[in-house]
Amino acid sequence: MAHVFDEEDAGITTITEAVIRTVAYADVFDFPLRAGEIHRYLVGPKVAASTINNLLSNGHLVPAHLAHQDEYFTLPGRENIVQTRRQRAAAAAALWPLTIRYGQLIARLPFVRMVAVTGSLAVNNADAHADLDYLIVTANDRVWLARAAIILLVRLARRRHRVELCPNFVVSERALTFPQTLYNAREIAQMVPLAGMETYARLRERNAWTASFLPNARGVPDAGIPPLPTNTHTTRLTRLAEHLLASSLGNALEKWEMRRKIRKFSQLTTPGSEANFTADWCKGHFQDHSQRIMNAYQQRIRE
Repeated sequence: MAHVFDEEDAGITTITEAVIRTVAYADVFDFPLRAGEIHRYLVGPKVAASTINNLLSNGHLVPAHLAHQDEYFTLPGRENIVQTRRQRAAAAAALWPLTIRYGQLIARLPFVRMVAVTGSLAVNNADAHADLDYLIVTANDRVWLARAAIILLVRLARRRHRVELCPNFVVSERALTFPQTLYNAREIAQMVPLAGMETYARLRERNAWTASFLPNARGVPDAGIPPLPTNTHTTRLTRLAEHLLASSLGNALEKWEMRRKIRKFSQLTTPGSEANFTADWCKGHFQDHSQRIMNAYQQRIRE
């Protein structure tokens, strides 16, 4: 699907403005940034990390425009979120083992081609009760059957470990190009792939437009997570299930499940909701989350 730019941030011309806007965006999430993070997620120009380091240390930005506490940079008067980040980082570290375990289990389900962690946990900014958010890519024409299998794991995780898995974005391989916004650029650049690296590479390639917003955010982010298991190959049972469901029966079940769930989800959708349900998408964001984030960001850069 084709989309046009709708963010003024793609035209930022000065590095100083870009740094302030980058810190302001993170501030929406109560998330102070290190110098390296400012460089990776810099909103605007492509510059060397040394340029950012010099700008942050030469007295031009700090303390007139930014505050500096320990290794973190915040908006002035927001130094308190440094402690918030430390607390959330500790909580996130405790969540990662289960997140990886269930992500690997999801990856072994029929028709799943990629699993990535998104949201607050992807940047280690999650509290102890945070949902475990995943973006999942499936084979074409099997979004809804794959999602049905994933929901079984959601229920298992809720019962056995009292954690909430949120496969809130399930998308097919032919629908990897996302709308061109700063919010989506950040979500794509900071997602942490757990399985399906070839598909992840295709997703990043299909969304090369993210470089217009975040030109330094290339490659997989360093989330500081434990080493991923290497035995992620599909099982015989998975291959058998895919073989059996790659048929007219599978097509019929896919259409039945899609119609059933879209009918149900449509009743939950409210005006302004970002939820979107098609044969290629199951985006279960029932609130206008990204718009609220962008409104809060715009308010900060106007102040």
